[in-house]
Amino acid sequence: MINKKWSEFAEILKREVVPALGCTEPVAIALAAAKAAETLGCEPESAVVKVSGNLLKNGMGVGVPGTGMTGLNIAAAVGITGGKSELALEVLRDLNAEQLAAGKKLIADGRLHVELSDTEELLYVEAVVKKGEDSARCVIARSHSAIVLVEKNGEELFTAPLISDEDKESGCTMSMKEIFEYATEAPLEDLSFILEAVKLNEKVAAEGLASDWGLMVGKSIAKDIEDGIRSDDIVSYAIKITAAASDARMEGIQMPVMSNSGSGNQGLTATLPVVAFARRRNASEEQLVRALILSHLSAVHMKSHLGKLSALCGASLAATASGCGIVLILGGGLKEVESTIKNTLGDIAGMICDGAKTSCALKVSSAVEAAINSALLAMKGICIPGKDGILDDDIEACIRNVGQLGSVGMAQTDKVILKIMTDKHTTAPAA
Repeated sequence: MINKKWSEFAEILKREVVPALGCTEPVAIALAAAKAAETLGCEPESAVVKVSGNLLKNGMGVGVPGTGMTGLNIAAAVGITGGKSELALEVLRDLNAEQLAAGKKLIADGRLHVELSDTEELLYVEAVVKKGEDSARCVIARSHSAIVLVEKNGEELFTAPLISDEDKESGCTMSMKEIFEYATEAPLEDLSFILEAVKLNEKVAAEGLASDWGLMVGKSIAKDIEDGIRSDDIVSYAIKITAAASDARMEGIQMPVMSNSGSGNQGLTATLPVVAFARRRNASEEQLVRALILSHLSAVHMKSHLGKLSALCGASLAATASGCGIVLILGGGLKEVESTIKNTLGDIAGMICDGAKTSCALKVSSAVEAAINSALLAMKGICIPGKDGILDDDIEACIRNVGQLGSVGMAQTDKVILKIMTDKHTTAPAA
């Protein structure tokens, strides 16, 4: 008999764990701009892109793949001149030099503007392109690839309902107990699709170690190991490869990563620490698959309580989830998984998100180390008691509390972060 819950979990994973090229906030802008330009059907004379505050925050300082540049203007411009909307979060995969030059000219000529939208949506992009009397409009909302409106000359060509994370999970409530059972008991052949995350994310990590990407956090750790400053243990290995992948991705490497919940960094963080422990502990492929399923689905579960964008760093939740996968590699059970979550959240739950940028690799490295410490404590039977701070003895209440902290409690923090960041710019973020 088919387990309906397991089938739903598989669908959630295949929807939330997908390839993405570049940071997903500028990519969402490129996607909306590409769809608008395709709908217009000709080269636009002008373009205006309006974005939500959270998307502005997360996209203004990160590299855009294939451009060697940062910022939302260039993301919108190359979306118009070289994006392919059918590629979704890989919209800029086929960008070439001619299209990049055309995008730069669009900006240089003052024909493209990125503005802050007056919207309550946390994730929102509205791209309007014009030529003569013709115009086209595309709106993305609530999810990085969720196109909810396409218009040409004011006529609606496509509409879709706004879907929230809660809506997506309605009818399929998750619990850590059910996630653990799925990861450890479902047929292996139904789970092996997650190995694609290993393939993509290890390639980016290798490139991050081979070249001088971003802040070179991962490469610096490798040098420290070589110089005898750090030991070449599993912990250093896990932090090194995860940070190196983030280094490369944050500077805009033209290679896709397997994302989680709309974030490439979260996908890297939910994958690579688990891979590191599996490699160094000589785990079987089945152990790796099941640990990755546990990590990625736990990340989706925790992130669903937070929302796609917030003032709380999503990598901290993905690292927490990776700790769950590490516990499985080490032979732990559900009790140790729950203890790992409590330990990690009790340590780094307040880590803020002040936009996507090269220094995210440092946050990733800190979060991964915290998660590994928490997992190792859990394997020794050590767990922060539920009476402490925002935690709870009930693991689901604990996860909800952290979600409430990030989505409700830190709402004003989010506004302050955005103001601090935008006050450093006299205009919309430059190319």
